Amino acid sequence: MDRRSFLASLAALAAGGCGDSRAHAHAVYMLVDTSGTYAQEAGKAQIIINYLLGTLQPGDSLAVARVESRSFSEKDIIAKATFDTRPSQANAQKRAFHDRIESALRNVSGSRYTDITGGLIQGAEYLNEAGAGTKTLIVFSDMQEELDKVTQRDFPISLKNIRVIAVNVVKLGTDNVDPRRYLGRLQAWEKRVVDAGAAEWRVINDLQRLDRILAKS
Repeated sequence: MDRRSFLASLAALAAGGCGDSRAHAHAVYMLVDTSGTYAQEAGKAQIIINYLLGTLQPGDSLAVARVESRSFSEKDIIAKATFDTRPSQANAQKRAFHDRIESALRNVSGSRYTDITGGLIQGAEYLNEAGAGTKTLIVFSDMQEELDKVTQRDFPISLKNIRVIAVNVVKLGTDNVDPRRYLGRLQAWEKRVVDAGAAEWRVINDLQRLDRILAKS
């Protein structure tokens, strides 16, 4: 084998090793609803983010973004990181991530509208670019989407091979009057997410069971 062939073989092995490493990694994108009165729930979102920071491993990726009036934009990403394989570096990244989130969620002013669909599309883009073997999109929201008259979101979206978990789906005042509204809202989102090719749809309202968020089965 000549020198050029040898170097090409090394490059192929390195590329393959990198791919295998990412195949075992986990990427998580968390959407935090900051619209209307739901913005008051932001403190609970911090609990989930702290859990993720304490659980995700070196090589895993995490991003947290706001759900606002229009959320299909990277400007809504509060913090993002792929954690270093060196423990000291990973710990530093996690501390910086925690501080950034704490600052951003300390004084949340609720936006007028709620673009959940835009956030899902943006989250799917991030997760697909991360190239991790396991991709999870967490939606911290009451799942009540409200759009202005010019924002268009009534079209098919792609969430192929992404696990979608709705968390802390609180009941609205109208849900208490007629529980069918709450159940119907969740059923409608389940259908849309499944039709989009998601690997899983799950609702978790008991924050004492955060382990379910990262469970792979």
